[in-house]
Amino acid sequence: MECRAGCAACCIVISISSPIPGMPEGKPAGIRCLHLTADNRCGLFGQPERPAVCGSLKPSPEMCGQSDEEAFAILTSLEQATKPEH
Repeated sequence: MECRAGCAACCIVISISSPIPGMPEGKPAGIRCLHLTADNRCGLFGQPERPAVCGSLKPSPEMCGQSDEEAFAILTSLEQATKPEH
């Protein structure tokens, strides 16, 4: 499966704990990555500065659903399920 052009759900919904250029504390869940272009593409794609977690994400029907809206819902659910309870 290929990423849907312009979806960017994984670049917005998930948290990234490692530093990213311009985001030294990482990226909180629900916050748009600073490196998303105007057409929702990764500005760090193929660059060594791209976080390993981003490179490890592989699009799949289980993660991406059938639409951008489904991808946001699925990833939001997964992100909330992995939050440590206080």
